[in-house]
Amino acid sequence: MGPGVAFIDYDNEGWPDIFLVNGMDWPGHEQKQSTPKLYHNNHDGTFTDVTRKAGLDVEMYGLGVAVGDYDNDGYDDLFVTAYGQNRLFHNNGNGTFTDVTQKAGLQGPKEFSTSAAWMDYDKDGHLDLVVANYVQWTPETDLYCTLDGKSKSYCTPESYKGTAVRLWHNRGNGTFEDVTQKAGLGDATSKTLGVAVLDYDNDGWPDLLFSNDTQPNKLYRNNRNGTFSEKAVVAGVAFSEDGVARAGMGVDAADYDHSGYASVLITNFSNQMVSLYHNEGKGLFVDEAPRSEIGRASLLTLGFGCFFFDYDLDGWQDVLIANGHVDDDIQKVQANVSYAERVHLFRNVGEGKFEEVTKSMDAAFAAPRVGRGAAYADINNDGKLDLLLSTNGGPVYLFRNEAQGAAAANRSLRIKLIGTKSNRDGIGGVVKLTAGGDTQTEMLRSGSSYLSASELVLTFGLGQRDKADSIEIRWPSGQFDRLSAVPAGATLTLTEGKGITSRHEFTKPR
Repeated sequence: MGPGVAFIDYDNEGWPDIFLVNGMDWPGHEQKQSTPKLYHNNHDGTFTDVTRKAGLDVEMYGLGVAVGDYDNDGYDDLFVTAYGQNRLFHNNGNGTFTDVTQKAGLQGPKEFSTSAAWMDYDKDGHLDLVVANYVQWTPETDLYCTLDGKSKSYCTPESYKGTAVRLWHNRGNGTFEDVTQKAGLGDATSKTLGVAVLDYDNDGWPDLLFSNDTQPNKLYRNNRNGTFSEKAVVAGVAFSEDGVARAGMGVDAADYDHSGYASVLITNFSNQMVSLYHNEGKGLFVDEAPRSEIGRASLLTLGFGCFFFDYDLDGWQDVLIANGHVDDDIQKVQANVSYAERVHLFRNVGEGKFEEVTKSMDAAFAAPRVGRGAAYADINNDGKLDLLLSTNGGPVYLFRNEAQGAAAANRSLRIKLIGTKSNRDGIGGVVKLTAGGDTQTEMLRSGSSYLSASELVLTFGLGQRDKADSIEIRWPSGQFDRLSAVPAGATLTLTEGKGITSRHEFTKPR
């Protein structure tokens, strides 16, 4: 199923480092043991393995990862999900991490956890933790399933009972309280693989969307009092157009059409196509995938990691989907479906339309692989977003963005938020950038994709424009900040209530 990947600037050097969850074989199989890996960005296009030095060489059946500064000390921490014991690694600020799972009160029940996200659901200035859980399964209760009557294959999720997600409230003293039931998130029928934090109704409070495997997706509206109400069916994101629960894997949310509302992307199983739920406003969504190139191109692929990002910096959010089947012998029974599959890269051409451009990229990028996790960051500080993709049972792939043609001249602004009254990462903050009459809206969000975490920096493509006419920030605390006439070509640090506190010009690609 895994593994996940993440970008984390763990040493605050301004260069994103790489964290790989990896995984481990079951006892009785090959018995290969492994640990997560942390790679330090050397600022020259190379990375150094610092796992052991950082104290992260801990064996586990790892799956996913979430990055966030839960104690507001200025250094991002790591939460790693697993089959069995999830782990919280506190960033000590000196290049090392400490496992504080037990101290933080997160030892909880050992479950089959998948994706996770940090969010401040009650807006008290401290990041809370939401953890997705899959099914009730153990090696002892594993069932025998087969595609061809000869060899063992994966059993479908219908073979196992579901389980509830977990919401952990941050007490502000380094410990967490399980408030799942109190918050109204205790539905034990879910089989959750992905989680996205979004404000779908623009009321200023973060909501939750869970992508579920063979169960209806769940959309929880924040009631602003510590509880949530489930709205997926009435909002139109629970099922496909024909009322069928699909095999939801990865998920993301973004304002891809400049409407001011966050729409939703969910990857599904082969023969189901991706879901592209357009936010119509007033709490309603419509799945545009069947009428979109995104739906047509993804009908036979099995998607996992996914996200919106502006790879060509034209000011419109594009889409990346990592694909790969779960059965290595799937072609024995479905000749038109393969185990290794190419990624999908869809360029946003405006007016709600996308075109697939995967084949126009480098051959290595478009090569088939058994894709799983996916994340983005600007690894060389040149203002363009690069990609990190994991594979199941294979290597990780790091793709540097080498824009060509018209896109090579496009410019950008990158924004890092520092909260004061809000959580220090500024997670949940909403930035509106206007340039040349176009307004882009982005929420800084943790989670999304599949088991993975992208960098906690917002990248705004400006096309050929040389400045942003205005930038408005709505902080989670309710504070509003506004900037005018901001030149392109740099990463800005915006501190709550203080405006621009640092500006670092982009480097030239090496």
